[in-house]
Amino acid sequence: MEIDGTWESGLVLDWHTAHSEYIGDNQFGRPQFETTRTEVGESLFLLKYRDDLTKTKGLAQTMSNAVTSFFPSVSLIVPMPPSKSRETQPLLILAQKVAEILNIPFFENILIKDDTTSQMKDIDSRQKKVEELMDCFNINNGISNDGAWDVLIIDDLYSTGASLSAATNMMKTYTKVKKVYVAAFSRTK
Repeated sequence: MEIDGTWESGLVLDWHTAHSEYIGDNQFGRPQFETTRTEVGESLFLLKYRDDLTKTKGLAQTMSNAVTSFFPSVSLIVPMPPSKSRETQPLLILAQKVAEILNIPFFENILIKDDTTSQMKDIDSRQKKVEELMDCFNINNGISNDGAWDVLIIDDLYSTGASLSAATNMMKTYTKVKKVYVAAFSRTK
């Protein structure tokens, strides 16, 4: 599905959940849900929260197919910097695999997130997310050759678009970037 924003064009592969039903609060007063995820959503959940690396290839291939169809001019891939430090960063693995399948460069360290922010999924309003992201992105001049390139920023989960908007705006300031496209694996409802 297409997503609109400050980027040239954007897409999300699928919804994250197919159905979610409230089943009550837990002992800490937090709401609990019985959730059925889409195929993409379930694969992403297993990769990200259960360290199931077997999901990498299928997710990356599905994204690569979409990128080829929707963004044929993309000449390099930049992953969205993670908001949470993990020993293994699933999005970096996925984005690198997409670049490998497409046979285009992968630049992990061009878009830098300098300040620590809360996880975006834990912030409830778009305005608060944008405020949290203000001034936390910077560019590391990591492209050594001449020219301007069409860049694809890949994220795992799209919610309000605040993170991708801030990242896109920062990438647009980089003189070696011509157009910025975005793609995410799944989307919250």
